[in-house]
Amino acid sequence: MYAVIETGGKQYRVEVGSEIEVERLDVEPGQTLEMDRVLLVADGDETTIGHPLVDAAHVSASVLRQDRGDKVVVFKYRPKARRRVKHGHRQELTVLRVADIVHGRRSALQLAEAERTERERLEAAAAEEAAAQAAADKALAEKLAQARATGSGDATAGSESDAAGEGDGPTGAEEPAGKVQKAEQAAARPRVVRPRAPRTQAPAPEGAPKPGSRGTRKDT
Repeated sequence: MYAVIETGGKQYRVEVGSEIEVERLDVEPGQTLEMDRVLLVADGDETTIGHPLVDAAHVSASVLRQDRGDKVVVFKYRPKARRRVKHGHRQELTVLRVADIVHGRRSALQLAEAERTERERLEAAAAEEAAAQAAADKALAEKLAQARATGSGDATAGSESDAAGEGDGPTGAEEPAGKVQKAEQAAARPRVVRPRAPRTQAPAPEGAPKPGSRGTRKDT
């Protein structure tokens, strides 16, 4: 929620917690002001425009300090008249901090507190969920590490038993019955001999000497 207020002949767009510099007001630091010259109030998708002021709307602000603005240099010059005037100006200001915007029964401060409470609740719920997920991941990692250690121990025991059983089994000279049977089947299978295709030779080029004959020299 935000509002547009008028003070000192100027308009300011304000929200809860914003600080503004307005024309000097006759107040002391620490006091609380209620400005009822509200020209516009926007609450979400609803916007209320005053004619010229919004009914049942006001802005509460606390006075922070009295201050002065930046120096502005004013120079006046008239040619051919030998007239040159230069002076500076620092505007007297009052710094305000907006505490609340009230429109009817709705208060911007209460809405901001409700949003902050809801945000804190969501952040706490997200933190608890992240902590639970981290604990579950840690338990799963420990379980996998334990299972991996148990599996490596079983594999070591199995390799030792295989090494111990190699001495009791048949030697390399004794072939298994399956290999002998495959060798007998391969020996009984008839061999098919395919005839080789005759080799072809490219014809010799014209004018080239035939193989086995001597070339003749032609006198010019």
